[in-house]
Amino acid sequence: MRKVIIPTDFSENAMNAIIYAMELFKYDRSDFTIVHAFADTVYENTMEMSRTFFEEYKAKVKKGTDKQLEEVLSKMKEVSPNPRHNYEYKSVFGSLVDTVNDLVNKENADIVVMGTKGATDDRDITFGSETLQVMKYVKCPVLAVPEGYHDRPPVNILFPTNFMLPYKGRELKLLSTIAKNFTATINFLHITNGKTLSFRQQDNKSFLECYVDENFVMFNEIVANDLTPAINHFIENNEINFLVMVNSRHSYLENIMYTSTIEKIGLKISIPFLVLQNLPR
Repeated sequence: MRKVIIPTDFSENAMNAIIYAMELFKYDRSDFTIVHAFADTVYENTMEMSRTFFEEYKAKVKKGTDKQLEEVLSKMKEVSPNPRHNYEYKSVFGSLVDTVNDLVNKENADIVVMGTKGATDDRDITFGSETLQVMKYVKCPVLAVPEGYHDRPPVNILFPTNFMLPYKGRELKLLSTIAKNFTATINFLHITNGKTLSFRQQDNKSFLECYVDENFVMFNEIVANDLTPAINHFIENNEINFLVMVNSRHSYLENIMYTSTIEKIGLKISIPFLVLQNLPR
């Protein structure tokens, strides 16, 4: 049973991510948990309240949140009355990252899905701050879905890698299943300085190949010094519509996410972006 956690702020972007997730996992038996963390809303509006009124206001916000979540579930069932899917919701008085991380651990979740941006929808940025926080700190695969990605299943998947990381079998199986469900091609892209693969890289590549042996796979190699232009060029010239990268200590992706804005790095991400986590869970 696939366990899918989807945070929502009730924006169009969030609903778009929910619809994409239902489509992405339409062939899998899946439990979807839609979650809204509302502590920030309560704290921001109760700075001068007494504790009694604070508790009353918190209860009022939770009641309103539950009603909104019920409406989201109703729309989900209307859009995708899939007998393979179970839907539930949770409203939690807590921060988004802590709430999602706790749910991931409690449910042993397979993936977190959310919009690239929330209600603010700043079109000058690639990812909203909350999406970036979840990508950084939640130790579970995170899929960020851009606005407007309806009915566009993965066909060409790009997975840039230097084969230096010891991949996690569970996460590779998730990727393999997604690709197999849509007969998608996984394009592994090794950006190299021209050196041959080390024994470590050869072993990691062999491990990776074991988990995608039932998929359509292409191994590509580009000699380049700058990763960002190479990745952008491959996306633009190979009709890539799903990007996968691994987050680990001192990785290229960690460098991207800890820079003040992704725009400074120059990586153009306008397609669904799956971040696999090579961090302790």
